[in-house]
Amino acid sequence: MVKIAFFETKDYDKAAFAPYEKAGETEFIFFETKLTEMTADLAKGCDAVCVFVNDNVSAAVIDKLYEYGVKIIALRCAGFNNVDVRHAYGKIHVVRVPAYSPYAVAEHTMALLLTSIRRIHKAYIRTRDFNFSLNGMTGFDLHGKTVGVVGTGRIGRVFIDICRGFGMNVIAYDAFPAADSGINYVSLDELFEKSDIISLHCPLTDDTRHMINAEAIEKMKKGVVILNTSRGALIDADALLDGIKARKVGAACLDVYEEEAALFFEDRSGHILNDERLARLISMPNVIVTSHQAFLTAEALNNIAETTMSNIRSYYENNGICDNELCYCDGRIDTLKKDRKEKCF
Repeated sequence: MVKIAFFETKDYDKAAFAPYEKAGETEFIFFETKLTEMTADLAKGCDAVCVFVNDNVSAAVIDKLYEYGVKIIALRCAGFNNVDVRHAYGKIHVVRVPAYSPYAVAEHTMALLLTSIRRIHKAYIRTRDFNFSLNGMTGFDLHGKTVGVVGTGRIGRVFIDICRGFGMNVIAYDAFPAADSGINYVSLDELFEKSDIISLHCPLTDDTRHMINAEAIEKMKKGVVILNTSRGALIDADALLDGIKARKVGAACLDVYEEEAALFFEDRSGHILNDERLARLISMPNVIVTSHQAFLTAEALNNIAETTMSNIRSYYENNGICDNELCYCDGRIDTLKKDRKEKCF
């Protein structure tokens, strides 16, 4: 019997994972609370924990889980910036879902872009009040515009395909360019300078944190549209606000936010929002914020559940060899995919 504690869970998580709970083989315990040093005690007696993007899997949390006998931390997402993978090495195996549905995130990114530049959100509100005026609703064509895509993994490449379908000129930057991809790679500075639209699809690392800052925005075209459906800390929110107020940034579409952990995935409508930066961003007429929902499709949820359970099963059925394991070795994080032939440790 493998007992798994799920943290930061919602009804859609429970529905997606329910078919994978098998009597006598697995037992699921769902917690709405996030995993933190204060809540790690809830994992006592469990063999595995399953966490999401805003759970705090710090060194202190890992030590507690290790003390309680937890063998595996299963991320039900691709990003792992919230996990101290280095500290976990030699103690607890860490696995992730590297690709659940690149289409879900890429399509949401395009939906945000179209909503913003064609004022769909404003039109929806107006017509519900029987206001059919078109004043202030002028947008612009995507055809012929230059989009700069930062990060050309699965999601970035799907977004590139969508943009090409609109007749857009695509340039891209990636620290590790995809060979023989047909993608027009440029330097990051050139991407900032030439793009009408910039879309972020890269992971959050020490090198990419606040890659969109005051210096970067200064290099961009006046009126640039910035899209972020990856990780909030890729953007310095204060610099973004300054860029918007200076009319340098024409629009921003954000599905993520640096300080989202205490806010997103919860109903805060009856509360005063204490985060002044987020409140100011939401108040801007040229900013659209969605609450980290780009991944949220039925297909993605099913893929997340299937891959997560496959990752956990592989540990117990393959003598500790885990599919999609994040293995800290040689001073770096090895993100080898499936068919790993030997243990990480």
